[in-house]
Amino acid sequence: MSSVIENRPVAATADEAAKPKGTDSEIGASDQAETTDGFHLVIDALKLNDLHTIFGLVGIPITDLARLAQAEGMRFIGFRHEQHAGNAAAIAGYMTQKPGICMTVSAPGFLNGLTALANATTNCFPMILISGSSEREIVDLQQGDYEEMDQLNAARPYAKAAYRVLHAEDIGVGIARAIRAAVSGRPGGVYLDLPAKLLAQTMDAAKGRKSLIKVVDPVPRQLPAPDAVDRALELLKGARRPLILLGKGAAYAQADAEIRALVEKTGIPYLPMSMAKGLLPDTHPQSASACRSFVLAESDVVVLIGARLNWLLAHGKGKTWGAPKQFVQIDISPTEIDSNVAIAAPLIGDIGSCVDALLERIDAGFAKPAAEWTGAIVERKDKNLAKMAAMLALDPSPMNFHSALRAIRDVLKTRPDINVVNEGANTLDFARSIIDMYQPRKRFDSGTWGIMGIGMGYAIGAAVVSGLPVVAIEGDSAFGFSGMELETICRYQLPVCTIVFNNNGVYRGTDKNLSGGTDVAPTVFVKNARYDKMIEAFGGVGYNATTPAELTKALTEAIASGKPTVINAVIDEAAGTESGRLTNLNPQSAAKKH
Repeated sequence: MSSVIENRPVAATADEAAKPKGTDSEIGASDQAETTDGFHLVIDALKLNDLHTIFGLVGIPITDLARLAQAEGMRFIGFRHEQHAGNAAAIAGYMTQKPGICMTVSAPGFLNGLTALANATTNCFPMILISGSSEREIVDLQQGDYEEMDQLNAARPYAKAAYRVLHAEDIGVGIARAIRAAVSGRPGGVYLDLPAKLLAQTMDAAKGRKSLIKVVDPVPRQLPAPDAVDRALELLKGARRPLILLGKGAAYAQADAEIRALVEKTGIPYLPMSMAKGLLPDTHPQSASACRSFVLAESDVVVLIGARLNWLLAHGKGKTWGAPKQFVQIDISPTEIDSNVAIAAPLIGDIGSCVDALLERIDAGFAKPAAEWTGAIVERKDKNLAKMAAMLALDPSPMNFHSALRAIRDVLKTRPDINVVNEGANTLDFARSIIDMYQPRKRFDSGTWGIMGIGMGYAIGAAVVSGLPVVAIEGDSAFGFSGMELETICRYQLPVCTIVFNNNGVYRGTDKNLSGGTDVAPTVFVKNARYDKMIEAFGGVGYNATTPAELTKALTEAIASGKPTVINAVIDEAAGTESGRLTNLNPQSAAKKH
């Protein structure tokens, strides 16, 4: 429900609920001690399950719930838009393996959060969207209630699961089911619908405590079948050009030591997807990141660990993959197998257990890949890295993406613990290949959907969860989706440095209005905008950087200070290509081609 006042009974305010016992009449204090309400049961159920942070945006009845949660020792991080609160909750879930909690008001607030919920489900991030809603009897008869909407059914297509709680005694069950659904099997987003009357319901306090559930073993190990493990190893033993492909599911699994042991024990080259970077350091000798196209095309057996053959991997077929090949796929969901191409050796189970099982069965007879294969990879890597080094060594004026990212790369290399958020078109593409990662779960980007607008939400979530600095590398277009959350960053004094790559437009700032009219082209922004001034309005620190040296100085100072910072990195407005590297997804008109 929104902040508009309604003629509807609500529970005591947070101030009233927090009032010390015994300050009123003894009868009143006794009554208060013997009962509880929906507000407190929601809070107690979350705390019982070690969920102590809520990301959200207040409004009736969420305002009192937020106040009470704070009074009970929980942390409520208030946002300026529900979508960004949901993104913060999602990335918190990814980092911790516990569902991030996002709380919104009804109807429009719920719909704003629904975008983040759908993104979390697509990316397999565990989160729970909790929204207030209108009463069922009014919604079902379509009687025109304030912000009336059938939120439960609206959420179902975009969530892993959706539940509604109607009675206070069922709050414990509802939250327990939401937690288990969010984290078990393939993680995802869960919707929990709480009609306004529910929160005001009261019940006996002792019965209320008994109704709460502490979820036991929400993510049980799922062991692979021994014959499936043997089948996978037999396929690998016959491979001449094997490749291990790591997806963000491998990073989420937190089986870091096991995955590294498998890579190094087998000697198989590996290729990390963008959010799997750092699972092993990008500088590891077996990394094939610098020759991605070569290994995808030339490999003959590919082991997929927490990666799906979706559009990011050209669906496992076509020119990207070259000659036909065989796949070993480790996945917790059997329905993912054969989703695009035939999988010769499916290995169903949790990643840690599957990798452990492979390690246990690899014997002395398992031969590492031939030097012909590994040597060809090293040769191609060295060639590509030399080419990249030459581009990075250039110092054009104004800066381009390469020279600006070189400056950022060199600073971040000294702080491998820093969280990096990255989005944009060209900004995302270039940063992914230029900035090395050294630790797992430190890089957060547009993910499976490839969407823009995750920047500030992810940055806030990562800062809150880790307590460590965050550097958000943003295209100016991508930044625009969530830029108002700079106020949130300043309000909570989070150590977030946002670098806006400013080239005056979407992709670039040089397009012209083909009609010759006075309106600027659809892709062009205000020229020479000063994004650094935005954060100064909220008490943060702004820098305007026009050279790599200025960018290096600004970023170094920002990280050292731990203060909310924005660096306006001025890039050549002609730098950048349409859609970044996704030109195949962007059919251009004949007029554009001419």
